[in-house]
Amino acid sequence: MIFTKYLRYIIVIAIVTVLTQKKSYAGGFPIRPGRLILSPSVSYFFASKQWDSTGVKKPFANDGKFTSISISLYAEYGISRRFSAVALVPYVINEFKQTGYDQKYSGLTDAETGIKYYLANINYIYYFSLQGTAITPMYRNPTNGGPLLGYGEEGAELKLSFAGSGNLFNRSYYFNVDNAVRQYFGDDGPIQYRYNATFGITLDRKFKEQISASFGGFYSVSNFKQFNDLNPTLTRDFRFNQVSISYGHAFSHELSLFLTGGQFITGRNTGDGTSASLAFVYRIGN
Repeated sequence: MIFTKYLRYIIVIAIVTVLTQKKSYAGGFPIRPGRLILSPSVSYFFASKQWDSTGVKKPFANDGKFTSISISLYAEYGISRRFSAVALVPYVINEFKQTGYDQKYSGLTDAETGIKYYLANINYIYYFSLQGTAITPMYRNPTNGGPLLGYGEEGAELKLSFAGSGNLFNRSYYFNVDNAVRQYFGDDGPIQYRYNATFGITLDRKFKEQISASFGGFYSVSNFKQFNDLNPTLTRDFRFNQVSISYGHAFSHELSLFLTGGQFITGRNTGDGTSASLAFVYRIGN
């Protein structure tokens, strides 16, 4: 079947859609004990081209197109000055179209729950944190070769973050750098390396408007590098880099809005994706 031939790229895109939209708006900065951050978001992802196993970009066959809508809720709660609890629950709606073919499927994907520990700070300007996260699939993959929503395996992630802020050209700025290692516990892993760097600056003296730019990437390694047309499974060996730009507006100290656009710039065994997202950030408590 035509769809089966390209399923490896499509599923990778679907997983990456969720992973790249996950964003802690506290970043590496600590949050106060008793404060709750809630961030509902919706993102749109589109791809009509792919990078093959050698990194060559080409269109999907038969005018193929993949779209994904991801709806997620991120939460972070300050337990103490050193610890906070984090959680993410995503829901996706995926559709792949080719000439004479259309398949659409949806559902909850991998839930993430974890603990963030603030290791140290430098003059309360620069902060270092370490986060441990458990990955739990909220679905059951079919055994008949139907659409898959993820690896269907539990996993764990360890993430180190470095964040800071200051003043530049009479404007406040901030930065956040993340480096994470994720391991799925199936027979073929994979083990995944994720990295991201963000720099943002305020546009006004009242701190209501801001813009930021990010560069990030994903590197997934597994012994399973092949694709079986008779029993399609997830691609476990792939990589990509992407850039994104975000605009933020603070309606008040408690409520902010973020608009983000992103583009994949290099890849292997994955789709050439363009994304857009809208997120609200609610800060509840002291």
